[in-house]
Amino acid sequence: MININKVDIKKRSNMKKILQYKELYLLMLPGILFFFIFKYLPMFGLVIAFQDYLPSQGVNGIFSADFVGLKHFKVFFNSIYAKQIISNTLIISFMKLVIGFPAPIILALMLNEVRHKHFKKIIQTVTYFPHFLSWVIVGGMMYAMLSTTSGVINNLIVSMGNEPVNFLSNPKTFRMLIVISDTWKEIGWGSIIYLAALAGISPELYESAMIDGANKIQRLWYITLPSITSTIIVVLILRLGKMMDIGFEQIFMLYNPMVYKVGDIIDTYVYREGLINGRFSYAAAVGLFKSFVSLSAVLISDKLAKKVGHDGII
Repeated sequence: MININKVDIKKRSNMKKILQYKELYLLMLPGILFFFIFKYLPMFGLVIAFQDYLPSQGVNGIFSADFVGLKHFKVFFNSIYAKQIISNTLIISFMKLVIGFPAPIILALMLNEVRHKHFKKIIQTVTYFPHFLSWVIVGGMMYAMLSTTSGVINNLIVSMGNEPVNFLSNPKTFRMLIVISDTWKEIGWGSIIYLAALAGISPELYESAMIDGANKIQRLWYITLPSITSTIIVVLILRLGKMMDIGFEQIFMLYNPMVYKVGDIIDTYVYREGLINGRFSYAAAVGLFKSFVSLSAVLISDKLAKKVGHDGII
């Protein structure tokens, strides 16, 4: 009876807290519904990765399709495309990590040193704005700028006496354009969390360091960076969890058959095989493999972060 009473009391306490902060829970509701509808419910369909499912079978086919085990995974790993799309995904992901991950940190550190409020707000607005542009718009801007006939950059190249360069159809330049455009689009939005972490650093630490004669570089190295290290570690772990999810919309808008060799990634391959060729089960198997790699990356990076003395996310 004592245990039952304790459980009842705990339930009443939790319900009381929910009612007390009902406005906050209502604000959370759209986000919860989004993840439930678009992230959790689709997991039920992953079973077709182990079946010979046909689109003509409809929803009922999920329950009646023949179970084939790991057949589609074996077909994928034995295909001529497996090595290419996996390597492309990892290479572009690594390039985005090396260039795109530290960029918001550097921007946040620079903005943190700006003392002119109006100038700071202008810079923040300018850098935040590209995040709200769709890749359709950004892709159109890139095509307009890099066009071999009327593009601003190629016009400059031609005016210098050189031949125009088809950047988006050149395997040597395509990956770097993907990384640069993604960094430009997300650098401002990504800096918000670091600016929030920087705002939480006590000014007394800087005042004490200045009294001790520390210059700006020393204050940055011994106060600022250690104070936001935990935030950087958490963001890095979450970023590694998306290492195989490098942006389908971006690649889909910018790539073409001439750069498939360096730009075709797992997501675009799944799109072609699943929606265009109708190989739903095969595409589901490839997508499930991608998710497994991402989950493994999160678990491993979280464990490594805890081993070196930082807080993880699990």
